[in-house]
Amino acid sequence: MENIYVVLVVVLFALAISDLIVGVSNDAVNFLNSALGAKVAPFKVIMSIAALGIFIGATFSSGMMEVARKGIFNPQHFYFSEIMVIFLAVMITDVLLLDVFNTFGMPTSTTVSVVFELLGGAIAVSVIKIAKTGDMPLSDYINTAKALAIITGILLSVVVAFSVGAAVQFVTRLFFSFNYDKRLKYMAAIWGGVAITAITYFIVIKGLKDAAFMDDAMKDYIQHNTFKILAVCFLGFTILLQLMRMIFKIDILKLTVLAGTFALAVAFAGNDLVNFIGVPLAGLESFKVYRDSGMAADSILMGSLAGAVKTDTLLLVIAGLIMVVTLWTSKKARKVVKTSLDLSRQQEGEERFGSSYLSRAIVHGSVNATAVANFLIPKRVKKFVKKQFDSTEYDERRNALGDEAPAFDMIRASVNLVVASLLISLATSYKLPLSTTYVTFMVAMGTSLTDGAWGRDSAVYRITGVLSVIGGWFLTAFSAFTVSFIIATIIYFGGTFAVFGLVAVAMVLIYRTHVLSKKRTAIELASKDMELEEVEEKALAKALFNKCTKNVTASLNEMSGHFSSALTCFQAENRKDLKAKVKDINRINKTIKKYKDNIYKTVKKLQESDIDSSLHYVQVIDYLRESAHSLTYIAKPLYNHLDNNHSPFTADQFKEISVLQGEVQVIINKVVRMINKGSYHNLESLQENLAATVDHLKDLRKKQLRRIKKEKSSTHTSMLYLNFLHETQNLILHIGNVLKAQRDFGNYNNS
Repeated sequence: MENIYVVLVVVLFALAISDLIVGVSNDAVNFLNSALGAKVAPFKVIMSIAALGIFIGATFSSGMMEVARKGIFNPQHFYFSEIMVIFLAVMITDVLLLDVFNTFGMPTSTTVSVVFELLGGAIAVSVIKIAKTGDMPLSDYINTAKALAIITGILLSVVVAFSVGAAVQFVTRLFFSFNYDKRLKYMAAIWGGVAITAITYFIVIKGLKDAAFMDDAMKDYIQHNTFKILAVCFLGFTILLQLMRMIFKIDILKLTVLAGTFALAVAFAGNDLVNFIGVPLAGLESFKVYRDSGMAADSILMGSLAGAVKTDTLLLVIAGLIMVVTLWTSKKARKVVKTSLDLSRQQEGEERFGSSYLSRAIVHGSVNATAVANFLIPKRVKKFVKKQFDSTEYDERRNALGDEAPAFDMIRASVNLVVASLLISLATSYKLPLSTTYVTFMVAMGTSLTDGAWGRDSAVYRITGVLSVIGGWFLTAFSAFTVSFIIATIIYFGGTFAVFGLVAVAMVLIYRTHVLSKKRTAIELASKDMELEEVEEKALAKALFNKCTKNVTASLNEMSGHFSSALTCFQAENRKDLKAKVKDINRINKTIKKYKDNIYKTVKKLQESDIDSSLHYVQVIDYLRESAHSLTYIAKPLYNHLDNNHSPFTADQFKEISVLQGEVQVIINKVVRMINKGSYHNLESLQENLAATVDHLKDLRKKQLRRIKKEKSSTHTSMLYLNFLHETQNLILHIGNVLKAQRDFGNYNNS
């Protein structure tokens, strides 16, 4: 029996490796957001500094199983076999949950997820024990105060971090304005001294508080001499930075942001590492106690887990290396960072989130409140504030940089880091359960609001995004608890076979989210394929035409194939394959929508003299999008018809469709050939084909109407057939318009 538990411990550590990977992918936003958003250094430099911070933080981590030590459940009331059920449920749930959030680019808290997974698994096992014996109430097994403290921490993180971030950014911007270069000559060293002092305090209090070299005497000294230490640090850093600026011309803001990035990375690895390997370490410690006791797995209680569970430095180094490699290679980590940057960037652009009733209500209320405030505030004050927040010159510089422009400036980046560091340090010193992820994200949202990043054209979408992320945080707690509860119950009754079955299911689900992530990435890459590369201005219009030709012909070829295969699947009543075709057609729609979403960016790059070229380009994309819509309105009703088990078309109808299908394919093939060759001599011939097919469609409609009069066709089938004829006509007419617009586009570029 002992061998089975050896295998289960190995499974725990295998899951820990997966958890490290998905955990870093999620939490990378905490320390990368400010440096990447402000583009303070090349990407590789930022990643190297963050990686070094992670490695140092992991190496100096105490490796304590923090969540067990704080008492989510009381281990002295659980047997070894029951503890293993809880730990396995926690690890399987954690890997699945974080992977799903990462796939959709939504940052969440690894601490909250682990706490509620432990809570869910422990309650599941406790309820089963109570049902069997009934000797103890649930409150003896579980420490519900911890869960309530975590929920309170979520609310505190959201409100306090957002409010303080917005307030500090307002004061800072009043002082520095957007045109801060001149003021930094005199104030950079003082600002840097304040910032780096706060960051240093954060490293000591939060990042390294449990490091091996931080003994009780040192902790007491820091606690009783905090103000003196901070004052000395401030004076020392201020003088040092001023000398570095004068002698070496060091950019103090860049140095500050990079120091903050390093500090947050150290803190993340030093504290959050236990979220990923704490449970497996506790499992290993439990196994050692069980092995040495010589007792049965369901006879030995795990009171030893009530204390701290330590690990050796080698395991910490290995964990640190895994985290560093993940940071460099994880595409999902960059996706999570992108969500935060999209919601806080200064410039407008494509918004990831849509509008919601709540976000619209918040914006309407804010506009009304602003109007009241404007009425009450004296004109002189309003004039001063408006001048300080005037970003005209900054916007011009940013626009000149194009795609290389930062999401926000270094003043805001440094405020993000300093405020987040101070809030987390303060919470840690008072033992308040604030989440690093929640604080860093909400501070970034507060500073972006103050800086006017949420303008009239973007506010509702940004607020929807923030509300979605916040909702995801609460969903984390609920999902972690529920899924862990269910998995623990399955493992308890299913035993070892259930464990391996659940691990297999988890692997399949992770693979599916990986495939989903790849598909989403493919769509993004496809849309970027229409973006203009950096070429000479005179060649931009020609480059756009060439890209447009390539993508239009590829899209039309796909449409032709899916049109035919959808009809074939419908005729064969192959619902599964038809459903797959509908998904493929939806993918084409999303890709072409991305082309359209990029129109603003593309047109901005073209010269003033290329306005006509822009017009033709917009027309091509519009007609291509309408063509894709028509194909959707053909395929989806066909699938719904089969899915509802309605009668298929009659033999006569399928015969008519077969002839029509051939005509449509001939038209699309001719259009593709003409666009590829750039020769439109046969346009009249194609127009004749189109007119003939339209006439053919009218005849088919008349035949169908006669069938309806004679009651030779059911209601659903008749409506489907008429819809098919109508949308097929739309499809070929829109494709004909694509050809004309592409011809005009080509004529303009060749003139």
